[in-house]
Amino acid sequence: MATKKTAATVARQRKVQREVDAAEKKKSSSKKKKSEKPVQAGSRKHHENPLPKQHQVKPGIEAELDPAPQFRNPDYRGSGKLEDKVALITGGDSGIGRAVAVLFAREGADVAIVYLDVEQRDADETRRVIEEDEGRRCLLIPGDVKDAEFCREAVARTVDELGGLDILVNNAAFQEHSESLEDITEEHFDLTFRTNIYGYFHMVKAALPHLGEGSAIINTGSETGIFGQPILLDYSATKGAIHAFTKSLATNLAPRGIRVNAVAPGPVWTPLNPADQPETNIADFGKGTSMHRPAQPEEIAPAYVFLAAPVCASYITGIVLPVMGGVIGATEA
Repeated sequence: MATKKTAATVARQRKVQREVDAAEKKKSSSKKKKSEKPVQAGSRKHHENPLPKQHQVKPGIEAELDPAPQFRNPDYRGSGKLEDKVALITGGDSGIGRAVAVLFAREGADVAIVYLDVEQRDADETRRVIEEDEGRRCLLIPGDVKDAEFCREAVARTVDELGGLDILVNNAAFQEHSESLEDITEEHFDLTFRTNIYGYFHMVKAALPHLGEGSAIINTGSETGIFGQPILLDYSATKGAIHAFTKSLATNLAPRGIRVNAVAPGPVWTPLNPADQPETNIADFGKGTSMHRPAQPEEIAPAYVFLAAPVCASYITGIVLPVMGGVIGATEA
């Protein structure tokens, strides 16, 4: 009896298999390649591939990018979510940091931005937008987050000149690709770690004495810290460290009422990438996402507002929020 039941089960399995095989064979003969047209799901159209070939020397200048990154988010309406808060944003002169600074100001915050002094042109434009268009104060603090003493000075200036500190956004980063581990020198490896993880550590340590119940720390992680990236071995390692640092620090600081979260973006059109990749790779930058295009900084920034605002995220700490334009690693049928 058991043999007959087994035979019947196998027969049904094979019948279903034949039906599916026949259906797929029929479809494959007329199947067209799935469209890779860039997806536009926002309130306005964002830049699509192919992007113009271009390469920049580090650290990269946003004013020289073509097309200019979209960071203003004109359809975003502020509602006082960060009214009279003070935020300090590293790497706030351009890219994601600039877009975050603008939306924080639109939500009522005064903003201090940290940047390398060679990026002064970008920093001046960010301050102009915040002060003239958003009506908030913007303090410019040039310096290097690898230097612990500078980080202490940056926090002290923010507190002295803007009246306090409520939100710290660790965002400054160094990224340089290498095809193999053998190509990564100790100097390269050290520079990546000292910027991307030591810089976060120094800024948090300097900021903590000024943060209190209701304050927020937001770290910029990356999809590379979740999935890895074969030509960004050191960078991916630092982003994975940032994710773990975020979760551990969140638990550590929860009793003090300080929330700690991270945002993990996918490919974003900022100076970081043309200052890393060869110009021939830029045309298809971001094409591998489900959206078939890179994000614009203004599409990432609202995630930071959400995590910074107590009215939105008072019960959220220790998360790594992916903003990746799809599910990385998902395969198309």
